[in-house]
Amino acid sequence: MAALSSAIASAAKPFSLPQTRRARVAAVHFPKPYFKKTEFNFVEVSHSLRSLPRLRVSSNDAHFSSSSEESQQPQPSFAEFITSERVKVVSMLALALALCNADRVVMSVAIVPLSLANGWSRAFAGIVQSSFLWGYLASPIVGGMLVDNYGGKVVMAWGVALWSLATFLTPWAAQTSLLALLVVRAMLGAAEGVALPSMNNMVARWFPQTERSRAVGISMAGFQLGCAIGLTLSPILMSQGGIFGPFVIFGLSGFLWVLVWLSATSSTPDRSPQISKYELEYILNRRQTSFPVETSKSKKVKVVPPFRRLLSKLPTWSLIIANAMHSWGFFIVLSWMPIYFSSVYRVDLRHAAWFSAVPWAVMAIMNYLAGLWSDMMIQSGTSVTLTRKIMQTIGFVGPGLCLIGLATAKSPSVGSAWLTLAFGLKSFSHSGFLVNLQEIAPQYSGVLHGISNTAGTFAAIIGTVGAGFFVELVGSFQGFLLLTSVLYFLAAIFYCLFSTGERVNFDDPVQFLVCQRSHAKGDNRRMTEMVICADYQTCEV
Repeated sequence: MAALSSAIASAAKPFSLPQTRRARVAAVHFPKPYFKKTEFNFVEVSHSLRSLPRLRVSSNDAHFSSSSEESQQPQPSFAEFITSERVKVVSMLALALALCNADRVVMSVAIVPLSLANGWSRAFAGIVQSSFLWGYLASPIVGGMLVDNYGGKVVMAWGVALWSLATFLTPWAAQTSLLALLVVRAMLGAAEGVALPSMNNMVARWFPQTERSRAVGISMAGFQLGCAIGLTLSPILMSQGGIFGPFVIFGLSGFLWVLVWLSATSSTPDRSPQISKYELEYILNRRQTSFPVETSKSKKVKVVPPFRRLLSKLPTWSLIIANAMHSWGFFIVLSWMPIYFSSVYRVDLRHAAWFSAVPWAVMAIMNYLAGLWSDMMIQSGTSVTLTRKIMQTIGFVGPGLCLIGLATAKSPSVGSAWLTLAFGLKSFSHSGFLVNLQEIAPQYSGVLHGISNTAGTFAAIIGTVGAGFFVELVGSFQGFLLLTSVLYFLAAIFYCLFSTGERVNFDDPVQFLVCQRSHAKGDNRRMTEMVICADYQTCEV
């Protein structure tokens, strides 16, 4: 290993692999001028593989890893965790996502008095509400690109500022003209499209892999509580300050959040003046599980990501399918459950307190518990890939079974119990595909999140509109619930087959690892050889 370290340090001299046993080359296609027998030149290889991000070196008897440092730093206690600087950052993210969802659902409460005041039909009121999606469709992709280039802190600050401005201007726009109202609502959707990619970027920067599920769980708990806050506080604020009271209050709250965010948080742990030395070392030591040997200086992510290569990998499609199904199920419940309970059980959920708060509160609590369980599994030695697949299976198979129970429920109390359970189990998927975005391509996690989020928006539109047509053609909403259950099961199978918790190489079609393998020989001796491998699977360490 010492010989290998000196060879990598020089990076300009060819070195020979041990001749005791021929080195095996697995699935690496080098042009003949660049590879002769067991010798290769790092200068020539790096010229051939310009965008190779790193080499991982591993062996049985020595590890270029942070395991020694990790053993010196035990897991922080719960008290240390909740009082840490990184939890302050994720708490601010949770508050931003709460404002994001609250600003989104205020219109669903205000649309009734606005329709009465302006004489809007139901179809026209639907157009007003859907204008949010016009801006939200493409903005996650653009927002993801911005996040990958400028970081989550800056992009999140601009996003919250813009959507708070759109919320604050909604009363003026509604009184000015219909076109102004539609433009402001579209602006709200465009600004909110950067929220989730920014959250993912900040979590990846501030949290080691063994804590990321918890961090995402806390963030998404804020997102779910934002819905409960918006649905419960909006009627109260309207009764005290008129129809536009919630828009003004939530808009001003967003501006206040931006001021605190910019002054109290940092984009990365090493730039934070408040972080302790112990916490900084803990984050940096555990952020990567293996010591990276850099072949060149880290390059900034390109402004235009390699979309073709991103979409050519099955792990990417597993995330796209998962996000699409997640959004399909979420918006089906959000949009059609009041109508379903009204038509089947003769219960108006719009006046049911549990529907406004209880499911969202359950989902928020389960978000954290699922994240905690996921992190504990990884810390106990379960592979990241298996952990993500288990979480995603619970997050999809669970709601699928609950929807079957809802379709067969005979009373509204039983139906509401199935629906609440579906909300809770659905939160497990946040510790599946949502965290997985950071793992397969940390340098492109923002744009990957944007792509999958846009697919989710399309799925939400298709599912919401398709449910109405399905009920008209078939005459049964229970049938659509069963169809959604089948789609949940199929999406879970697809994710389990093609997802991975390992980093996927999107920058160059060729990647290789230099591994040291140890073999037993006679006389209690061991012989070591250097092997070039194509991936982690072919490297039999």
